Amino acid sequence: MRIEPRQLPDTLPLLGDLPPLLTRLYAARGVQSVAELDKSLARLIPYQQLKGIDAAVDLLVTALEQRQRILIVGDFDADGATASTVGVLGLRLLGAAHVDYLVPNRFEYGYGLTPEIVEVALEREPQLLITVDNGISSVEGVAAAKAAGLKVLVTDHHLPGLELPAADAIVNPNQPGCEFPSKALAGVGVIFYVLMALRARLRSLGWYATKPQPNIGELLDLVALGSVADVVPLDANNRILVHQGLERIRAGRARPGIKAILEVAKRDPSRITSTDLGFILGPRLNAAGRLDDMSLGIECLLTDDPALAREMAAQLDGMNQDRKSIEQGMQREALAQLKDLPVESMPFGLCLFDPQWHQGVIGILASRMKERYFRPTIAFADAGDGLLKGSGRSVAGFHIRDALSVVAAQHPTLISKYGGHAMAAGLTLPEANFPLFAEAFDAEVRRQLREEDLTGRLLSDGTLAVEEFHLELARALRHAGPWGQHFPEPMFHGVFQLVEQRVVGERHLKVVLKSECGSVKLDGIAFGIDREIWPNPTVRWVELAYKLDLNEFRGQETVQLMIAHIEPR
Repeated sequence: MRIEPRQLPDTLPLLGDLPPLLTRLYAARGVQSVAELDKSLARLIPYQQLKGIDAAVDLLVTALEQRQRILIVGDFDADGATASTVGVLGLRLLGAAHVDYLVPNRFEYGYGLTPEIVEVALEREPQLLITVDNGISSVEGVAAAKAAGLKVLVTDHHLPGLELPAADAIVNPNQPGCEFPSKALAGVGVIFYVLMALRARLRSLGWYATKPQPNIGELLDLVALGSVADVVPLDANNRILVHQGLERIRAGRARPGIKAILEVAKRDPSRITSTDLGFILGPRLNAAGRLDDMSLGIECLLTDDPALAREMAAQLDGMNQDRKSIEQGMQREALAQLKDLPVESMPFGLCLFDPQWHQGVIGILASRMKERYFRPTIAFADAGDGLLKGSGRSVAGFHIRDALSVVAAQHPTLISKYGGHAMAAGLTLPEANFPLFAEAFDAEVRRQLREEDLTGRLLSDGTLAVEEFHLELARALRHAGPWGQHFPEPMFHGVFQLVEQRVVGERHLKVVLKSECGSVKLDGIAFGIDREIWPNPTVRWVELAYKLDLNEFRGQETVQLMIAHIEPR
């Protein structure tokens, strides 16, 4: 693992009276003006810039006026679950008489609005079908819905294929011809924008002349959760949405389901950060879609009953524990496949398969193995009918979906179907094709990457001076975000004296450190350490990459280093 300095622009921007360290951190993340740090809702990009928004609102106004039955078809991850919930709750707030949702079981139907899902949907007798977090690639599914006489509104954020579905309206910032400046909206962000546009139209039509205007800002906790959990880039627009949602949660105004999941996870809502959305709430919500049916997660978010929310949150927590257990077993099996392989013989592009692996967990496995070996990785599971389902994760500088396009072009019969984006992709192929695919994928990775690209690196924002290890700076960094994808939490590095070391919770290394000059003593924790290396009583000095964080114990706050990388010095 290499620790490298994060690049700064040649000239630092003028960001008001911010401390020099914060100015440097923001500049390194592309912030160019004070306006980009304004996280008020008034700074959101106007919904009018979304292509298709007027046609979408026309459909929805007609549906509300005619009291049509609306069915939302979602996806089975946290973005899809929050988008489905926002769609249902938002439309009810705005006056829809009949709103329901349907989430395909990933193991039965796969992804998106397929003709088979349309058949299931028709049993509910909807008049308007709305997709959230999917649909832009559902050409056949939309055609089936239209043939059945349904109106169809597609809301999505994924990249489109060569052909768009023939829906009555499409809202997707990534569709051709859309000039919306932020292409990074999550699926939940897109449906929230549609609701903003609908409320504005209803207001202009006089719907709220004699009654209070609904506050769809009540849904921002869900928007924040889905956006962070889906790991979309936190550009200025998404940072506003996430910040506003976090503020609702911290103020105790979150949905009962979000409160309940935090309670089960033993997290204080008043101290929650964007990192907690991604690593505490997101996995528990995703566990339902990975192992069973995402409907449990959606029902937990929809309910207004705190007791029922706690009951469902406990079930989600149990599923997440099961997911962890399954994942750990799969990791052991994957490592066993590679343990006798010399480093010099290891493929540049890893393809792993075991017939017993769980379809819902292979994405996490691919991510874990990518992090361990620093190379693009695809993990496969048995999908039945002689097919394998693969989930891939990539490294910086390698666009994994485009790489699959190259492999598919070179070997036209190798892959049944594929999709994704730069850092993650999914595919299906016949089991008999696995050896040839693994060879072709490795060849494509070798064509694009060199051996030095596969060593892994951490970008550091520099070293902290002794006088900077204090609570005020740690608090300032916590609230300077929200941090996330493409707007990473500040990471620092330095050499420290290792005073104490012990393992807690089986795989976490708790340490006491002294600054290099020996004048400041600090606590630190490294999660998921290699037990073959740590603890090591012979080590006296270590080099760390770390985040400056706060630890609360018995009502007292202290500075704590969250260690991302540790090695003897």
